[in-house]
Amino acid sequence: MWHEYTAAHPEAVAACPEYTVEHFGDTRRLADELLGHVLSGRKRATSELAADFLGRGDSLPRIGSHWIACDGTGAPRIVLRTTELRLGPFTSADAAFARDEGEDDLSLASWQREHRRYWTRVSAAQGRQWSEAEDIVFERFTVVWPPQASVLQGSQEGIRRGDVSGVEGAHAGH
Repeated sequence: MWHEYTAAHPEAVAACPEYTVEHFGDTRRLADELLGHVLSGRKRATSELAADFLGRGDSLPRIGSHWIACDGTGAPRIVLRTTELRLGPFTSADAAFARDEGEDDLSLASWQREHRRYWTRVSAAQGRQWSEAEDIVFERFTVVWPPQASVLQGSQEGIRRGDVSGVEGAHAGH
C-alpha cells in the first residue's frame, strides 16, 4: 500500500517522507467502527493525548505527515495525511471539531462525554489518571490512498488498497 502511494505521489512523500502505522481507538470494535466513519467520509479529524504519543516514544505528528490506518485486525486499509494540527486542553475542543471527528451524534456535548470516558479508560489502563488540563493533539486529515476511499472523503489525491510491503512499526493510536 505505501509503495503504491509513494509511486503515485512522490512529491507528497518527498515533502514529508515519514509515516506511522496505527489504528483508531483501543479495541478491535472501536478501530473498525472509527475506520468505517473515515471510509464513509464522515470522519475527518481525530484527537489523542500528547502523553500517549510520548509514552510510546513517538514524536507528535506534523502537518503533511502520513499514517497508514489499520482495521481492528491490524490490516492496513488506507493512507491518511495530516492537514491541520493544534495542541490544547480538553476544553478547547469546539463544535466544528466535534462534528469533524464524525462520532456519535456529532455534537460537542457527545464528543466531550465520549472522550472523557475514553481518555479516563486508556489512562487508567496505563496506570495514570487523566486530567482535562492535559495537552491533546487535535488533528484533521484527508484520505490520500486508495483512490476510491479518497473520493468518498472529497480528497483530490488518489489511492487504492493493495500491497502492504514496506509497512513498518505498527502501534495503536489516534
